[in-house]
Amino acid sequence: MRAPREGRRGKRGDLPMAYQAGGQRRAPRPVPESLEAQAYLLDYASLLEAVPFPSVVLDHRWDVVLSNDAFASLFRDVGPHPTAMPGDNLLRFVLFHPDADTVLGQHESSWFLPTLAHFAAAVERYAHDHVLQAVRRDIAQDPIMEAAYRQGLPHWIRAVGERAVAHDGAVRPVLHPDPRWGATDCRLVDETPSTLSELGYTRLTLVLRESRRPRSRSARHSAGHLRVVPAPGS
Repeated sequence: MRAPREGRRGKRGDLPMAYQAGGQRRAPRPVPESLEAQAYLLDYASLLEAVPFPSVVLDHRWDVVLSNDAFASLFRDVGPHPTAMPGDNLLRFVLFHPDADTVLGQHESSWFLPTLAHFAAAVERYAHDHVLQAVRRDIAQDPIMEAAYRQGLPHWIRAVGERAVAHDGAVRPVLHPDPRWGATDCRLVDETPSTLSELGYTRLTLVLRESRRPRSRSARHSAGHLRVVPAPGS
C-alpha cells in the first residue's frame, strides 16, 4: 500500500524525503541550509513523481536524495540488506547487494563494471570522503572484487572505451518485476538541471523500453561471485 502523498513528499519546510520500497526515511545527507534550496527540492520531488519511468536524484556518494514511485517499483522485490538498499545508496546496491542481478540484467558487464569505474573516478576526485573510503575498504575485503578493481577494471575500460562507462545515453538490460515490462532494456538519461548540479546532485532517469523478450535469470551471478575480468584478447 502506498503511503499518503503528504507522507511521501513532506510538508513545506520539512526536510526532503528519500523513498525506498518498504518504507521511507529522511535524506541520507544534510539538506542545504538555504530555505530556497529546500523549497526547490520539495517542488522537485513533485516533478519527479510525475515521471512514469524510474528516476532518482543522487549526491556524489550515490546516496539517494529523492526518487519516485516508479523507482521504488523497479526494486520492490529486492530483499533487505543492512548497507546496500537501492533506496539508500545506489552505488552500494550495484556493488554489494546479492539481489542486484535479479533487477539489473547482465549485471557484471552492464552495471557492475561501469559503476565500479564511476566509483574509481569519484574516489580519486573526493579522496578524503569517508563514505567513499568505506566503500573502498569493503571492496578491498573481497579478493575477487579487489582484483576486478585493481586489475580487471583498467583492462576493461581500455577494451570497451570511455564512452561505454558513461551513464548518459547508455542502454542497459533490466528485469522489471512488473510483467508489463519484464525483461527489457532501459536508456539512462542524465537530466540534471543547473540548480541540482550547483547543489552537488545528479538526476538519472531509466527510460524503459517495452519488450516481449522472455524473462530469464539463468545467467545471473552476484557481485560476490565475480570473476576477474580478463585482459583484451585473452
